[in-house]
Amino acid sequence: MSFPEIFAITEDELDLNALLAAITLDSTGAAAIFTGMVRGVTVRNHPHETTYLEYEAYQPMAEAKMKQVAEEIRARWPSIEGIAIVQRVGRLYPRTPTVLIACTAAHRDTGVFEAARYGIDRLKEIVPVWKKEVGPQGEEWVEGDYHPRPGE
Repeated sequence: MSFPEIFAITEDELDLNALLAAITLDSTGAAAIFTGMVRGVTVRNHPHETTYLEYEAYQPMAEAKMKQVAEEIRARWPSIEGIAIVQRVGRLYPRTPTVLIACTAAHRDTGVFEAARYGIDRLKEIVPVWKKEVGPQGEEWVEGDYHPRPGE
């Protein structure tokens, strides 16, 4: 059986209802959804205001890495039915959703929560998305802590 998957880099608003509908089957009884958002105040090193974030991505590679994340999810949690991994790019303001990870399954106790958590953690690790934080204090490219190993 083929399960629905969505991998996308987009400038469009995230439509949670449409994305959820696209990965829901007749057998689906549970969905776990993570949505990351732009913070207006960031506490990293010191609290500071964020006016907006600028996200960039290399779309072909990012979507290929999103597919890799989905394959890893399926290997760990074979009961997962649908998977959506969507990252917005462009200029995004506080309180705006920036990323969505959604996993569906027949039941809530089949790893659906853990799969969604794994999805966002791996996206942050291996998907080539870059973020510039802009505020009254200036601008800064924000780097993650992860550095891919060969083969990732």
